[in-house]
Amino acid sequence: MTSPHTFECRAGCGACCIAPSISSPIPDMKRGKPAGVACVQLTDDFRCAIFGKPERPRCCSGLSPNIEMCGVSQAQALEWLTSLEEDTKP
Repeated sequence: MTSPHTFECRAGCGACCIAPSISSPIPDMKRGKPAGVACVQLTDDFRCAIFGKPERPRCCSGLSPNIEMCGVSQAQALEWLTSLEEDTKP
């Protein structure tokens, strides 16, 4: 049974592959990616091309979809993750 605070990744979203910066190497992005830039591993249908593979960065593997992070739309997810990125800048 799924907790009320977690759910499956929303099809067509990909906000977690766009909004946050990633400092770990990603295949074809050896220096990671800046915030607000889509990861090159994000497919045309907003899925991760390396999901479940060992080359996926640990920071990505640690993300779990939940209502707080994902909201009810891609726009809400992008807004929340962008705000979090801004709040945690060094």
